[in-house]
Order: sequence, then structure tokens, then C-alpha cells
Amino acid sequence: MSKPKEDTEYFENEEIEEFETHRFVIDKGQEPLRIDKYLMNRVENASRVKVKEAIDEGRIKVNGLSTKASYKVKPDDVILAISYQEPREAEIVPENLPIDIVYEDEALAIINKKPGMVVHPGYGNYTGTLVNALAWHFQQQVPSGELRPWLVHRIDKDTSGLLVVAKTEQALNHLALQFKEHTIDRVYHALVWGNLKEEKGTITGNIARSEKDRKMFRVYDDPEIGKPAVTHYKLLRDLTFVSYIECKLETGRTHQIRVHLKHLGHTLFNDSHYGGNKILKGVVFSKYKQFVENCFQIMPRQALHAKTLGFVHPVSGKYMHFDSELPDDFQEVLLKWTRVNETYDMNDRKN
Repeated sequence: MSKPKEDTEYFENEEIEEFETHRFVIDKGQEPLRIDKYLMNRVENASRVKVKEAIDEGRIKVNGLSTKASYKVKPDDVILAISYQEPREAEIVPENLPIDIVYEDEALAIINKKPGMVVHPGYGNYTGTLVNALAWHFQQQVPSGELRPWLVHRIDKDTSGLLVVAKTEQALNHLALQFKEHTIDRVYHALVWGNLKEEKGTITGNIARSEKDRKMFRVYDDPEIGKPAVTHYKLLRDLTFVSYIECKLETGRTHQIRVHLKHLGHTLFNDSHYGGNKILKGVVFSKYKQFVENCFQIMPRQALHAKTLGFVHPVSGKYMHFDSELPDDFQEVLLKWTRVNETYDMNDRKN
């Protein structure tokens, strides 16, 4: 297995990465030749169909730019072939673990990930991950082990909700391109501290790693730092000291929702990584403190759920849309806040 990233467990809608698989520098004596023919002669087991697919999907770059099959290579051109899947040095160990597969066909599977499950093996989590479980599930379909899970995107360990997993490299490339072009529809539901000033709005701001803590991210005003990120939010229910909201992602940066909401002044409820596991809003009564701590125990994670997912199917070309219910812990905490809000008329006691 390839060397794990130092913060594998912290993935949150991670931007699709590119991994270099081949690099060619054209010889000075090279005669003009179509790039598809050049690659077929240079890459082992490369067929015309595979080369054309790679070019059409933007995975072949000449001097840093996407190209066309008709382009004729010339001396000193630098040709890169990229993949959206990180190369592996060893196979994933299949494990018979319970997972919720809400849809599956020959090209992909839609998973409703439970909270607490790491998506991909990495530092400190070499077993018990979603990928280990999928490897076992696919092995039941194809005992030879040739069918493998291709991760298109990830959500972090303590976030629940919908993920799409490709079952073929073609499906991976098609879906990865949709993520890169921000045409995937993703809606999250979250419980955050405080009352929103506006019932709906848009949060913008570049996101990059914190200079003080490399496992955390923050918003930077300097346009030269980080990557642009856009999150649209809408209030679903005002519960006085917390708010139940919907977030729609326009981009997909690491920890985007968590960082943007904290930047707005509304940290995710019980997000220990960003300080939401403390009482940030409310009253001083001891019963209120006990109530909040009880909620923390019921849902010992950040209140974030990937509720809906929409995309164009990589084979049929049809638009597909999936929706999921809030997990039990989220529903119970939301119900508790609703009842407390109604019982004690908290709207008359806002801070």
C-alpha cells in the first residue's frame, strides 16, 4: 500500500487529486505525429479506445494543458498522463463489515456511510474502513478480486451520509471530471451553534491549512493563499441557541463546510476539531449545561450529514439523484433541541 497521508482521517469533500502515471519528453529529432498514435507506441497495453478516452477526459496534458487526439507532438513537448486514483503498492484486505449500499449497478455504488467509519485505510486506520468493506462486497461478485472500489471523493470519519464509489476506471474518470468541474450536486444538513443573521446566504473565502495547526484549515483573505471555496446555506429551523441548516457545495475543499461555518461564526455542533464541543451559546443554568452535555453524549461527533447527491451516470448519461435520512443520533439530538425550544420558549431568552 502506498504511504498514507498524515491526516487521512480528516478528509471532507476533498478536491479531486491528480496523480502522474507517465511522463514523456519528445526527442529533438521527432517527426510530427498525432499524439494518440505516439502514446499507443509508448504505453504498454494502450489501445486506441483507451487513449482517446484519456484525452477526452483531460487526463493527457501537453506542456501542462489538455489536448486533442489530433494534436501532433513536436520536439521538447512534455506529455503527462494522469490518473484520479492514487497508485497502490499492495491490495486492500477485504473485510466482511456492515455497510449500507443504497444503489448499485455495473458502473458504481452509492453508499450511505455511517458515522465513525473511516473511508480509506491510512495512518492509524489500516482496517475496518469503507474500502475494506467494499473490497469484500465486490469479491463476492467477482471472486478473482479484479473488481475493486475506486474512490471518487471522501467524507471524513465522523461525517455521515452519501458517497459514490466507482467500480470501473472509466466510471471513476467520468465522475472525477464532474467533481472537478463542480457539476455534482451535494447537499449537507448540519446543526450549528447560534442564530443566523440571514435565513440564507453564500460563504466565500480561500481555504488552506492553518499555519498553527496543520491538521486544521482556515479561511484566508489573501487570494494568493489556498483555494477558492463557495458554500451556499439556508436555514431550516431556528432553535434559538442552535440552528438546523442546509449547505450546498459549489466547490469541494477539505473541511469546507466546517471551516466556512466557523468563519461565519456558527461552528458545527460538537465539532471537537474546531471548538464546537463546548457550549458556545445559551444560558448559565446548570440544567441547560446538563442538557447540552447529554446531547454531546448522544452524538459524539460533529453534526454533519451528506444528505443528497446528484450526478450524471457515467454510462447511461442520465441524471441520478439520491437522498438519505438523518442518522439516529442526529435525529435524536435535533428532536431534543426542538422540544426544549418549544417547552421553555427559548425565543424569548436569546442571548
